[in-house]
Amino acid sequence: MTHITTLTPADIDDLAALRQALWPRHGVAAHRTDIVEALASGKDLALIARDSHGRAVGFAEASIRHDYVNGCDTAPVAFLEGIYVDPDCRRTGLGAIGLLHRFGLARRLVDAVEAWARQQGYRELASDAPIDNSASHAMHDALGFKETQRVVFFRKGLG
Repeated sequence: MTHITTLTPADIDDLAALRQALWPRHGVAAHRTDIVEALASGKDLALIARDSHGRAVGFAEASIRHDYVNGCDTAPVAFLEGIYVDPDCRRTGLGAIGLLHRFGLARRLVDAVEAWARQQGYRELASDAPIDNSASHAMHDALGFKETQRVVFFRKGLG
């Protein structure tokens, strides 16, 4: 049994640990700082999922992007900034009351983000993933996202 709630200050350390699992190059302290700043702004959405023992097992974060978002027809748009489910809880399909559902915890997290975006009047939810992250591509596809384009960025130093 898992339940999803909006992030509170008591959840900061758990969210920082989950973010570290998704984005390991940043460091837990940097994640913690970002979370505290986001909570203070009150603009973005952060959701945390906990199992029946209270253990943090997943999260989703979303924001509103006012700049152009590749592949979208509207602006601003809701943007799924990050989603993570503990590997032990992936593809279990167990819903809030323990019954088998067609979709698992990632689906429930994205459903909650979609509801948040709709409540604010947005018509699109966008996301992205690194070009070589095929697992994320497959997850986005399974959750109903449609790929819009692939981009490789380049840089040349002018030192």
